[in-house]
Amino acid sequence: MMIMKKLTLILLWLTLFLPAPSTIAQEMPEKLKLKEVKTEKKIRAAREKVDEMIEDTLTNEYLDTISIRKKLELNDYSMIGFQYGASLSQVMWNPAQKQDMLLMPVNFGVMYTRYGKMFGYMPYFGFQAGLFYAREGYQFEYDEDDDYTFTIEGAEKAVMQVVELPVLAHIHVDFWKMKLLVNIGCYAGYRMSIERFPGKNSSVAEEIKYSFLETDNRFDYGIKGGVGIGLVFDPIEIHITGMYKHSFSSLYQPDYYSEYYYRYAYPSNIIISAGVHFQLTKRTGQTKHNLKKIAKEMVYGK
Repeated sequence: MMIMKKLTLILLWLTLFLPAPSTIAQEMPEKLKLKEVKTEKKIRAAREKVDEMIEDTLTNEYLDTISIRKKLELNDYSMIGFQYGASLSQVMWNPAQKQDMLLMPVNFGVMYTRYGKMFGYMPYFGFQAGLFYAREGYQFEYDEDDDYTFTIEGAEKAVMQVVELPVLAHIHVDFWKMKLLVNIGCYAGYRMSIERFPGKNSSVAEEIKYSFLETDNRFDYGIKGGVGIGLVFDPIEIHITGMYKHSFSSLYQPDYYSEYYYRYAYPSNIIISAGVHFQLTKRTGQTKHNLKKIAKEMVYGK
């Protein structure tokens, strides 16, 4: 009897104080939802904290070290342009002779420019190659003391028509809508024709007035370099340059006059020119500001 009473009391207590199974089934999904919401909030807060840490670490110094070659090629573009100018021409004579600089208003050609970069992120380098037609020559100066003007084959002055193929290393520094230019390289050329002008007290034989002698050197080669400034109006650039060209090919064979006493004559020219260049591909990465901007876009997106 006592056992039955105890069992009855236990069942009564369970009925009063424990929830029904249906109630437990209803409460379980709500608890899971609350846990999911709390978990999502924690993940979101962690992401925000990581973003803040990344933002703090993206200093200018760090962005300068990021390589973005896989994203796009920096300053990796090409141009084709047309250059026209004038030159002051003279010759380095050995033995030395008095001479005047000869103004030649004809120097034009087409130039191909290919920009590149060094170490993957220094967009300051490239090369240029072209084809030019020009005139150059020499003119001896009258010596008042001796009342005499030196001549070669009776000519006090000569003008040559030449073509040349320059290949130059090209360095540029960009800022705003401008760029500073430095060129240095070599060239190969050919002296196509010559015209000799007689002096007051001399004459030039008709057969050599418009022709080279067998002892003349017609193939030319030497160095060429200079500086300039560029104005950038994408997709057009205007380049203004000052160049110096020095030949290593004498106008004539050294022993043409004497097999014992060699003579040399190396032409040189100072060239001032301006040209219009057309960008064949898109120009990018021309300044440090743009490089940092591209690096940030890689991390955060546009």
